[in-house]
Amino acid sequence: MKFYYYPETDSLYIDLSERTSADSQEVAPGIVLDFDEDGQLVGIDIDHASQIADLSRLEAKSLPLQTLSLATPER
Repeated sequence: MKFYYYPETDSLYIDLSERTSADSQEVAPGIVLDFDEDGQLVGIDIDHASQIADLSRLEAKSLPLQTLSLATPER
């Protein structure tokens, strides 16, 4: 799972799998779910993310993580 934040549009994309999106469905204003060709959820797109979620912190509890990677923004 990967999180991508785009400050220029204040949008957050949560990439849930390596599969390619084949269909999208807006489930609430500014919230779009992406599905693969088999109908499995592969991503979540949130517009105006800073108005919906607290982006200043990320907390994970009891996840079976094997790898944790923190990337710095490219300049």
